Amino acid sequence: MAPTTDSSDSELLQAMLAGDEAALAELYGRSQPSVYRFVFQMCGSGAVAEDVTQEVFMVLLREGHRFDAARGSLTSFLLGVARNHMLRRQRRERIYVALPDSSDGDANHQQTGDTPADPLDELSRTERIEAVRRAVLALPEKYREVVVLCDREEMTYQEAAEILQCAVGTVRSRLHRGRALLLEKLRPASEEAGETVTPRSARCFA
Repeated sequence: MAPTTDSSDSELLQAMLAGDEAALAELYGRSQPSVYRFVFQMCGSGAVAEDVTQEVFMVLLREGHRFDAARGSLTSFLLGVARNHMLRRQRRERIYVALPDSSDGDANHQQTGDTPADPLDELSRTERIEAVRRAVLALPEKYREVVVLCDREEMTYQEAAEILQCAVGTVRSRLHRGRALLLEKLRPASEEAGETVTPRSARCFA
């Protein structure tokens, strides 16, 4: 039976490994955004995020049989592969890059209806998003990973632990510390702007 958009990731993966290009396209469409966002938030470089994302799907083509649905979702598996590739590349090239002023497109505002938003409101919102992204990028790697996975990608503690190959308790403690560091980094700019930073607002950098 040919895979459809209603097929599970596991069904699509099996079809892809059997040579079904449509299944590959469907899997790519489902998982590529999460993989790209994760790498981008970790390294701050759109070019690197694109390269690593392509590498991840090449690995899936070659080694998709390694995926075990009993251990987690396909997205978690792919993010684990992305993390390993990114870390190797960072060690080799030292590629930490400052985020550009206009980011990867996620920061672009979305409009509904025909009435344009107040340009000043949109500018303020964009600046807040960029400030949070820069603060996330400035976090130590072990904290940045859990903040991106749990708050950006909305992974569970168990999923994040599987990706990072650590204990769930480690994820919890790192996330708690990472959020606290994020608030510290954001507070000066927010106080200058007369705003209040809360854990919730700091986490909402999608």
